[in-house]
Amino acid sequence: MKWNIGKILNKRAIIAPNKVAIIYEDTPITYKALNEESNRVGNFFREKGLRKGDRIAVDLLNCPEFLACYFAAAKLGLIFVPLNFRLVSRELEYQLNACACRLLVFHNEFAKYVEPIRSSIYVDKDKIICIKRNRLEKHNCPKWAADYEESIKSCSADEPEPVDPIDMDDPLAILYTSGVSGDPKGAVISHGQTYFKNFQIIDYTDMRQDDVFLFQSPLCHSAGLCAVATPALCRGATLLIRAQFDPAQFASDIEKYRATIIFGLTTMFRFVLETGALDHIDVSSVRVMFGGGERTPEKLIEELSEKGLNLQTGFGQTENSAMVLMPKYAVKSKRGSCGLPNFFSDVWIQNKQGERLPPGETGEIVATGPNVMSGYWNRPQETEETIVDGVLHTGDMGYTDEDGFFYIVGRAKDMYRSGAENVYPAEVEKILADHPKIENVAIIGVPDEKWGETGMAFIVCRKGETINREEVVTFLDGKIAKFKFP
Repeated sequence: MKWNIGKILNKRAIIAPNKVAIIYEDTPITYKALNEESNRVGNFFREKGLRKGDRIAVDLLNCPEFLACYFAAAKLGLIFVPLNFRLVSRELEYQLNACACRLLVFHNEFAKYVEPIRSSIYVDKDKIICIKRNRLEKHNCPKWAADYEESIKSCSADEPEPVDPIDMDDPLAILYTSGVSGDPKGAVISHGQTYFKNFQIIDYTDMRQDDVFLFQSPLCHSAGLCAVATPALCRGATLLIRAQFDPAQFASDIEKYRATIIFGLTTMFRFVLETGALDHIDVSSVRVMFGGGERTPEKLIEELSEKGLNLQTGFGQTENSAMVLMPKYAVKSKRGSCGLPNFFSDVWIQNKQGERLPPGETGEIVATGPNVMSGYWNRPQETEETIVDGVLHTGDMGYTDEDGFFYIVGRAKDMYRSGAENVYPAEVEKILADHPKIENVAIIGVPDEKWGETGMAFIVCRKGETINREEVVTFLDGKIAKFKFP
């Protein structure tokens, strides 16, 4: 089917040109304006000789230009590579060269990481583009990089025409994720897979065109790009973004813009609570609040609920984002669960022999569906190990209850054996995270002469608190089997 993600922006600009697409740092930008900037960027890419299948990378904080580059790439069949803006030179060099990127767009504050690798990256030297965070400053880009605004200002705002037709199965993006071997792997996501992700999130949130979607998680992450920005703009909603996360500002924006849908990471919500700002703002506009990114303590969910915000958690990966999400009706009755399989995801628990397991039995979480990645870029062996007969092996361990709700207990490789018993650190960490004195905890398996292995807990206490082993054991007593005690 000849269609592409870039048509989302084009269609919205035709249907509702003056509708606000994004509010960036309190500045509204319409669908027409965002689409025209994306077109200028796309025509600039064409002038630079980029063609279908070429990779282009961005090293940017959240900003309108990020989305302009993303949709421009989609319209031409280029493959978009969002780099984590926290990466340093060595990490940037690896990812840029691993997928042979021909063009790089970066924010000027990251020049210190780009300059040392200019001579060792695949990127064409005339295709290193700098965006000034403060557009009022004239000399804020290095001499060795082209200025973004100067580069696109004379380019046409008409829709860029791809040289070759774009199919729904063609790659849209390469999203890098950490690898067991140490080197990041690039998950390849197609145009078609992204459309199914859109429909999945739109259905889950019951998204409307009058929704104001607040989020401050990074666009360079799969969740930010595939579970928030693309679905919101596909639906014609308004996306509220800021360059970086500020917990007090995040809370303030809920009331200021009457946000109706909120997405965030567990850590972000924890920081927002710590500011105390939720005690003084009106959150009655919020219809849906969802997120995750890590195991979410039940205590955090309860604290948000007391402020009038019901957090719907979920489970997903870069390889298949938002495959399991918590329905609103079960937020309180199924605490501890990450939810049910989403509309376009078939998810189940199986053992090492590939047999489906009944409720209550722990095994690996596996999934199929039209939104599962195509594979890892230039990593055929790891692709074959991860997608077996069309089934995505997540490497995460969990179980279901009698109602089909999923519960995460840990990683397949994040496990140790004590006295021939499997112990999943995540299960113990989740319980200890609710201890009033504990801020953070991590558990690993260490050699033990008697049991083969036993758990060792590394604990960070809350400010002004201390804790000893006896208190930890007392807290765990009755909550888990004693062989799981660290």
